[in-house]
Amino acid sequence: MRFPLLPRAWRGAVAATAVLLAGTVAAQTVRFVALGDMPYGPPDKSYPPYRALIERVNALQPAFTVHVGDFKAGSTLCSNEEFSAQLEHFGRYRGAVVYTPGDNEWTDCHRANNGSYDPLERLATLRQRFYTPGRSLGQQPIAVENQSTVMPAFAPYVENQRWWAGDVLFVAVHIVGSNNNFETRDPKAVAEFFERDRANVAWLRAAFELAQQRNARAMVVAMQADPFDNQQPVETFPRHSGFAASIGDTLVPLAAQWGRPVLLIHGDSHVLAFDNPFKHQKKPVLNLTRLQVPGAADVRAVEVSVDPASSQPWTIQVFDAQP
Repeated sequence: MRFPLLPRAWRGAVAATAVLLAGTVAAQTVRFVALGDMPYGPPDKSYPPYRALIERVNALQPAFTVHVGDFKAGSTLCSNEEFSAQLEHFGRYRGAVVYTPGDNEWTDCHRANNGSYDPLERLATLRQRFYTPGRSLGQQPIAVENQSTVMPAFAPYVENQRWWAGDVLFVAVHIVGSNNNFETRDPKAVAEFFERDRANVAWLRAAFELAQQRNARAMVVAMQADPFDNQQPVETFPRHSGFAASIGDTLVPLAAQWGRPVLLIHGDSHVLAFDNPFKHQKKPVLNLTRLQVPGAADVRAVEVSVDPASSQPWTIQVFDAQP
């Protein structure tokens, strides 16, 4: 699936000028890459195509790359060695990488085929090894703000990040698959879910407040989970859904109220989707667009161009490792 992109002659200038700190003026168009749910499988089979895709990303020279989580398959070990390998992969990106966790990295690590790890210990390790307050990953990190710093009441949530590219606000929020870890049979999981859910709601609300204050032209929100869990989109999220508060009660109505373009990027289901599936008060929220990136066996990424001056600012192109 291909969509029109900026002429290649413009791309270097966009990449050089697009990523600026909050409140500054930048080029009108922002170009970045989104991907996730990779690499999946044994290293000898999954690492080479993923590394080739990274090299293609490097050749495109985007302003930054967003990895929406699941940097390993759900049936592989959650070992420190795996974490080190994926940290090394993020170091292969010549530009900046912003990473938001997936469920395969921690919530599902209790499975025997994952090594029977304690999910909360794995989450603590992820936070310690993959996040440095104030900066992204990658060879040329960009400046980010972390919820742990901006909102001290939510000090553990260093993975919740935000940054600006021109007058577009980008927000990474830790919402994962497996129903966002809302596992009622496990009291520890339930406690973790409610604490993180409260932090995520606060982070999303703060994002829309900041966008209003600084007159953002558009917003991009990145998370791991498919909020529909492979089901048909629904207008409201039931209370047993781990996405009821963060998506159904917060993101959707705030996007509808704000009225300016919002792009929600996520992975989890491994199938490309680019649509407007959300409703609020029985009406489609047409300014809230969903981009679900490919993944798993479909080793492709999505190049996104943002023209915040347009009422339809999102242009995408899907690409693989071949130039």
